[in-house]
Amino acid sequence: MRSLSNSHLHLKYIFSLPNSLMASSLIQTLKPDLAPQDLDDLLCSPSHKQPQHESSSLTNSTSNDSTPLLGSPTGYLSRESRIERAWAHWTKLGRPKLIVAPMVDNSELPFRLLCRKYGAEAAYTPMLHSRIFTENEKYRNMEFTTCQEDRPLFVQFCANDPDVLLEAARRVEPYCDYVDLNLGCPQRIARRGNYGAFLMDNLPLVKAIVEKLASNLQVPVSCKIRIFPNLQDTINYARMLEDAGCSLLAVHGRTRDEKDGKKFRANWSAISAVKNAVRIPVLANGNIRHMEDVNDCLQETGVEGVLSAETLLENPALFAGFRTAEWIEGHEENTRDGNLDQADLLVDYLKLCEKYPVPWRMIRSHVHKLLGDWFKIHPHIREDFNAQSKLTFEFLYNMVERLRELQVKMPLYIKDSHALAISSNA
Repeated sequence: MRSLSNSHLHLKYIFSLPNSLMASSLIQTLKPDLAPQDLDDLLCSPSHKQPQHESSSLTNSTSNDSTPLLGSPTGYLSRESRIERAWAHWTKLGRPKLIVAPMVDNSELPFRLLCRKYGAEAAYTPMLHSRIFTENEKYRNMEFTTCQEDRPLFVQFCANDPDVLLEAARRVEPYCDYVDLNLGCPQRIARRGNYGAFLMDNLPLVKAIVEKLASNLQVPVSCKIRIFPNLQDTINYARMLEDAGCSLLAVHGRTRDEKDGKKFRANWSAISAVKNAVRIPVLANGNIRHMEDVNDCLQETGVEGVLSAETLLENPALFAGFRTAEWIEGHEENTRDGNLDQADLLVDYLKLCEKYPVPWRMIRSHVHKLLGDWFKIHPHIREDFNAQSKLTFEFLYNMVERLRELQVKMPLYIKDSHALAISSNA
């Protein structure tokens, strides 16, 4: 791997460049003195040299020349005016329905762009830790990367301090369409850190955080929540967030204790109840495995859009109508080979990583998700992959070719419109 530049690019400068020269992302590269066990935290290095541009630091930027869509903070507005602005903003973004959910180490820039190529209309960043984001320059520049094509964009933070979160949010608001508060993470680390879904135990603090952001940011505030076991508690929670200044609400239809998405079905009825109880745009999260689920969810809940997470990791082309073999059982006569497979998607992803470098640990994770079923057929390829302490693009492209030479064929499928027409007319 070639040595990495010690510089990174400031987005204000990046966005001023013509498309042919636009830089990939805003990244602080690591010095090449890491121990072997830290190699996966290095930025991936493309196999060809990238154009060099004058660089400066995002974290030192105090630019005020951006033009956020919302226009000005909303804390002084009446409730009616806030709701009107929430809808005006959502409409100006094109009312996206198909959205990439926030995923730690997985919804990074190249993956977001891959999903956008295959139908996603908006996306969330991975959850960012607000305190670390304000204190650690390397964390900021490694974990928040974007580009001109990466819109509409939600930048998600976890937080338990209104002032700290506001400082973090101000650093990213020129480059996103929503600053999102994570109120849904149910993991043990969130319990220890007192953030995510565990703030459901301290609603006055949640209200204070949302009010602080809504009163001081120029972009809208969104919140991503989980439901309470009691439906009325969930409705009261959603209304409180709306009153505090939340402009968009994404509802994961599972409780804090329902962590296993395969074991617990998301409660679309609860999401529908929230949609009917508030007046701001609402998104649904949970049970989205293919486009039929998308359409069913939109119809049953009445929400403005849907989020998908785990399914997208295995099939980033979900929103373009592709599905894995798992989801065609019983419908084989109405589906056909879509002339696309997960290896094709991996190659697309790797090319994006060459253009927009990310830490190797993220690439490693996506390889396992995309090729997991392929590795089951040829475990020796997986073992060879896992044995690589230092990945390269050359190795990864060659690994895909090895799988091709072994004649592994696991296509993604799409609905056969001709077969469906015959069936409907029968």
